[in-house]
Amino acid sequence: MWDRLGQGTVDVLVIGGGITGAGIARDAALRGLSVAVCEMRDLAYGTSSRSTKLVHGGLRYLEQGDVGLVFESVTERGVLTKMAPHLVRPLGFVLPVFEDAKRGLAIVDTGLWIYDALSLFRSPKVHRRVRKTKLAKEEPSLKVDGLEGAAIYYDCATDDARLTVETAMDAVAHGALVSTWTRVVGVVRDEGGAVVGARVRCERTGEERDVRARCVVNATGPWTDQTRAVTGSSDAKILRPTKGVHFVVDAAKLPLTHGVLLQHPSDARVMFAIPWGDRTYVGTTDTDADSDPSEVRATSEDIAYLLAACEAYFPRFPLTPDDIIATWAGLRPLLAPPDENDHLSESQVSREHHLMVDRDGLVTIAGGKLTTFRLMAMETVDEVVRRIDGPRIPKRRREKLSRGLLPGAANLTKPLVRKQLESRVSAIVDDSLEPDVVRHLVEVYGALAPRLAALVARNPTLGARLAADRPEILAQVEWAAEMEMACTVEDVLVRRTQIFFRARDQGLGVAETVAAYLGEKFGLDAVERARQVEAYRDEVARSRAFRSERP
Repeated sequence: MWDRLGQGTVDVLVIGGGITGAGIARDAALRGLSVAVCEMRDLAYGTSSRSTKLVHGGLRYLEQGDVGLVFESVTERGVLTKMAPHLVRPLGFVLPVFEDAKRGLAIVDTGLWIYDALSLFRSPKVHRRVRKTKLAKEEPSLKVDGLEGAAIYYDCATDDARLTVETAMDAVAHGALVSTWTRVVGVVRDEGGAVVGARVRCERTGEERDVRARCVVNATGPWTDQTRAVTGSSDAKILRPTKGVHFVVDAAKLPLTHGVLLQHPSDARVMFAIPWGDRTYVGTTDTDADSDPSEVRATSEDIAYLLAACEAYFPRFPLTPDDIIATWAGLRPLLAPPDENDHLSESQVSREHHLMVDRDGLVTIAGGKLTTFRLMAMETVDEVVRRIDGPRIPKRRREKLSRGLLPGAANLTKPLVRKQLESRVSAIVDDSLEPDVVRHLVEVYGALAPRLAALVARNPTLGARLAADRPEILAQVEWAAEMEMACTVEDVLVRRTQIFFRARDQGLGVAETVAAYLGEKFGLDAVERARQVEAYRDEVARSRAFRSERP
């Protein structure tokens, strides 16, 4: 796609390959526009692979009175469960209410009825109250001393990076060009100073070229202000980014049946402890940050803060920094509040999104959240169409197009569908893959799982596990390189698989194997292979850097 980039003028050039950029590319391609995407690193490299991995309405936004955002989010939650039911899956959350809480169980129950009503009672399940005496059976790990009771409500969990990748795959399937490791280094202007394209550089070869477009969209998340500065459109900052940190432990260290909503004992900030198969993760922090989004990481202070919340809610399962397998950190690209509201705390800053057009014609979409990416994409493409006088499509038709299924869509919430897919995979490989591997392929790839099984059937060596204690196999590396635009060891181990987060060694033991495979496939020399392995080791070291700091 790099070779085809810049060969002609496209209708829209999207800068940024996160969930918002991928969503815009998909929506525009589905409407018949010609589209190019330039991403300076990998798909979902930034916030789109570093979120709390939830598709949710945002219960705490209801408490803040932001009913519009909650309604918008719960509506989009319902849409995504239909578009990608293999990636957006219902998860119950326990909301414990202690006797000394500011809001008692009756008030919480009322709030949850409003939450359910805003989704038109189409939540995965309607919430229910749980008496203190029964909570020990529902969630045995949770502290019960001092509890008035609890409620269990439902939102959805997701694989944020894979949601981004499949959205980009669908955009490509409908004609979009998606060029990763392609950095925008400037803009192309016409005689009147209007933006009519961008100067881009291939980060692998250093080659530069111009990409001309009828409209250019800045969808770079936490890099939004930097992008506007690089393009010369504006030096004014529109973001107030905040850092969110998570850590991962073995599920045996913190066994959970449901997600648990926590309120930090020191500042009452809402966070979550979430079951993740054989792992559990906890997060997130919410602190102002002005660091480079590429360099953001968990500090010992961040980890101590999260551990304090766990200690308050799960005293029978004490955690220490030594229990932590992995961490991740990202920046939320929140819109800076007006000057009169600059006193707001980080958690009070709105999660609304905003579409703006600079005087030179650069379109910027900023703010928002993972859950509302489809809606943000539609609104952005509507603006693009207005600016280029593109094809006018009735709103009902636009909605239908944007709600189309993603490539791996399979309703794995239905046991029969899952069983049928597992049977197909097993039949294709003549039962040569162990059951946990088959289940893993179906859970991760949905309807695409049989295509990975076909790779193994053609080349049995691709059935080898990447790590002895993990279900990931070499076929996933092949698939990532061939179908999912992965280029590096980090692309594969962090965002196409979750070995970075889930494996006890975070994938250090398999990094050279992946580098060798990619090297053979892409013709990489020994120097480049070693560089990629070292870059991956650096990423793991960043994840563990908190251990060498004093809290």
